[in-house]
Amino acid sequence: MSAAMDDARTRTVTRPAVQWAAVFAGALAAAALAVVLHSFAAAIGLAVSSTAPTWRDGSTALWILSGIYLVLVALGSYGLGGYVAGWIRSWSSVDDGDAADTTNGIHGLLVWALATLITLLMIGATVLAASQLAAPSGGNTGPGVSAGSENLIAYDVDRLFRADGRAPQGDVARVRSEAGRILLTASGHSGVSSEDRQYLIRLVSAQTGLAAPEAERRVDATIERARDNIRRARRSAVIVAFMAGAAALLGAAAAWFAAGIGARHGRDPTANSIWSERLSWR
Repeated sequence: MSAAMDDARTRTVTRPAVQWAAVFAGALAAAALAVVLHSFAAAIGLAVSSTAPTWRDGSTALWILSGIYLVLVALGSYGLGGYVAGWIRSWSSVDDGDAADTTNGIHGLLVWALATLITLLMIGATVLAASQLAAPSGGNTGPGVSAGSENLIAYDVDRLFRADGRAPQGDVARVRSEAGRILLTASGHSGVSSEDRQYLIRLVSAQTGLAAPEAERRVDATIERARDNIRRARRSAVIVAFMAGAAALLGAAAAWFAAGIGARHGRDPTANSIWSERLSWR
């Protein structure tokens, strides 16, 4: 009896250790595949963003198709990353026993988290580089350059101040920026206030030379278009955000189960013997 108690006291409990090499390898594989597939989607027009700043050329069917593609990319990339991590982890001599499936799944979740960070960093760097290339040199702004406040409704501001054969008056960049900020209030509950509306009419009349009634009709039409475009962009952003969240959750599940499958395949004697024969043949 005392011998058994002494053995219980001296027995060491081995806990599963994280194999970071397997996690990093799986995360790199997942991030690389995700970037390639997202680049392919952007090339063929299946990206979850439209080339038009107001999304006026994006239909509901395109948003849904883009969302489905986003889910498929998450399943494929995170599944690959989890499988690679599980396969590499199977090379270790650690035997987790009954906790093997849970440990492999946790490695898959770590792959999912790290791959998500790597993918976001790569996409962010690409977007930053593209924005710097697209920015005007020397920081100069002109009539055709959209201010930050009017990016969503830049085309509507262009139409608002369109004047054939008349040179722009005053500080055009400031006028466009101010008009853009006013038009952005069109999607609010109260819409554009009467004071802002009258101010826009005076701005349009001064910049384009139109008579007050014509400037008023142009302002009203522009406010209506800006309201519709902002609401459309808001709906599309909600759809894209929801599908991105769903894709992330499904990707986590795919990484969890794929890590277990990869570990089982890595420890399969039949699969290992096939790989050994191929390597020895080479």
